[in-house]
Amino acid sequence: MKYTAHINVMPLKELLDPQGKAVNNSLHNLGLTGVNDVRIGKRITLAIEAPNKEAAENTAREACKKLLANPVMEAFEFTITEG
Repeated sequence: MKYTAHINVMPLKELLDPQGKAVNNSLHNLGLTGVNDVRIGKRITLAIEAPNKEAAENTAREACKKLLANPVMEAFEFTITEG
């Protein structure tokens, strides 16, 4: 079966996010003062061939742990959909 993994990788909340801070400051400079605590991450989509949803989840999790996310600095979450 074909599955799609939608993966979000974000900096750990305990760590500073210099890119997010720069965007936050720029938004304030543009007059958008109601925006706070900007965090910048990445979104990754994988097309996965697997016999079932559990196998697709295992593939996505392994990809995140081995390559897509740095566990020292980043956390990840994902959803799996059919198709």
